[in-house]
Amino acid sequence: MKIIEVKSLTIDSIKVIRFQRFRDNRGYFTETFRNSDFLSHPELGFIKQDKLFSQSNESYSKTGTIRGLHFQWNPYMGKLVRTILGRMVDMVLDIRKGSPYFGKIILYDMSHKQDADYDEWIWVPPGFAHGNFFTEDTKIEYLCTGEYSSNCEACISPLAGDIDWSLCNPDLKELFHSSIPAATISDKDRNGFSLSAWNTDNKSDIFVYK
Repeated sequence: MKIIEVKSLTIDSIKVIRFQRFRDNRGYFTETFRNSDFLSHPELGFIKQDKLFSQSNESYSKTGTIRGLHFQWNPYMGKLVRTILGRMVDMVLDIRKGSPYFGKIILYDMSHKQDADYDEWIWVPPGFAHGNFFTEDTKIEYLCTGEYSSNCEACISPLAGDIDWSLCNPDLKELFHSSIPAATISDKDRNGFSLSAWNTDNKSDIFVYK
């Protein structure tokens, strides 16, 4: 795996890892993940030996779908996410109590570019609620640092009125809000916690800014 760039987003715990595709007249080849390259990279110290990935998921979403904002504890779950086909706009909400970014959400556009010389992962660590929305039929893959635990998960609704959108790219923010009237969203996600309701739940003390 040839990692060519690691960049922090507005909330610096959120990382984008860009890796190279090797192109020729047949198409391209790339290693999407190699554990030793992550562990040895000087800018990827957030992936420690005790945070190795234990589960891999694939998801397909139709145009107009909104998913999230999901998070888990016991075990905590960090996610490494990429778009295989289509266009995902990733959504990451800080739920760490005491964080200067608590309650703020960021958006990152991850379109699959067939002719690009690179591909990207986005790293979402524990302490953040994660979701995405899709402007076309899209397939994504994500690696998880903890196995799924149905009894230790929760959701903040992406439609909650008390989420702070001030850090978002204005065009992506407008794209999300304009998509809501025709969006496909599960009842579970639509009826998730508001930020304030989650903040008063005893379990919210699990996620604390360090």
